[in-house]
Amino acid sequence: MAAATSIMRVQQLLLGEFDRICRPYGLTFARYEALVLLSFSRTGALPMAKIGERLMVHPTSVTNTIQRLETAGFVTREPNPRDGRGTLARITDSGRDAVKKVTSELMDAEFGLTALDDEQRLAVFELLRTVRVAARDFHTDDHEH
Repeated sequence: MAAATSIMRVQQLLLGEFDRICRPYGLTFARYEALVLLSFSRTGALPMAKIGERLMVHPTSVTNTIQRLETAGFVTREPNPRDGRGTLARITDSGRDAVKKVTSELMDAEFGLTALDDEQRLAVFELLRTVRVAARDFHTDDHEH
């Protein structure tokens, strides 16, 4: 129980720090994650359903996130040429600029883990990776540290 509670509290602390860094750019961490996903896509655009699938969020949350990003000028929405009923979200130049700036600040803040050295961060990653693999959260050949 103590380990699970501690993980949950650290998650809250990290999200608070990430949101603090994102806020000056008109973003929340969830919106930043969506922009990062779009920025890494081959064409800079993804179907709304694919965004929800990759971020593991409900379609309503994706719609809300993309609407807010569109209002801020960070994405545009357009019809999906492969699916007449679907919509693509496409990152704009200002969205790419925001991703670059926020990522730089997150890196400077060591993603909220400045209290840990590199060896400790790797140890935490490996411990939590075991839990994630057991839950089939990602493939065992993923290297995301």
